[in-house]
Amino acid sequence: MTDTASGTFGDAAATWNRRFEGDGFLFGTEPNVWLSEHIDVWPTGGRILCVADGEGRNSVWLARKGFIVDAFDIAEAGVAKAYRLAARAGVTVSFTVADCDEYPWQLSAYDGVAAIFVQFAAPEQRRRLFNRIAASLKPGGALILQGYTPKQLEYGTGGPPFLSHLYTAELLRAAFSELDVLELSEYEADVNEGSGHKGRSALIGMVARRGQKLT
Repeated sequence: MTDTASGTFGDAAATWNRRFEGDGFLFGTEPNVWLSEHIDVWPTGGRILCVADGEGRNSVWLARKGFIVDAFDIAEAGVAKAYRLAARAGVTVSFTVADCDEYPWQLSAYDGVAAIFVQFAAPEQRRRLFNRIAASLKPGGALILQGYTPKQLEYGTGGPPFLSHLYTAELLRAAFSELDVLELSEYEADVNEGSGHKGRSALIGMVARRGQKLT
């Protein structure tokens, strides 16, 4: 295993626009399993933000479940597909084309945030992103997060090829120290999310809640 701590995706918008070009859905159209198994942490009809939502599989599914959903992604091609997916499902999602630093984050605005495989972020950008995610939660709001652990480099079935971008339990506990961790699990599973995430994978999932009083 090599520590490629300096690894980056170069021009991120161009990279993801290329990955999302064509008619197919890189990560499929079904929701992430960890997300679908944990949405009961959010109030019915709550306001949810989907971070780096790509082609819309998670945001559209959440809208179908009755949530009020905002979502953003850096790739225009991905957001265009997300609009089409929402129209096909007969739901409305507020989509924005933006990266994590440009997005107009709102403080204490969301009942929930979904951060599913947002591992494009190198450590410094990840610090900013995680701080903004935590700050965007209402008191009592909850984060549902899924990512890959360093062992994923052995599998190569999805995710970034950079060790510095991968998550450990210790990293997540430290990054979200102001939240109350409800569940944090490192595990392996067979993933079937389009061609982008396919096969045996080393995963980590977290559910964490902001306290009822902001500090």
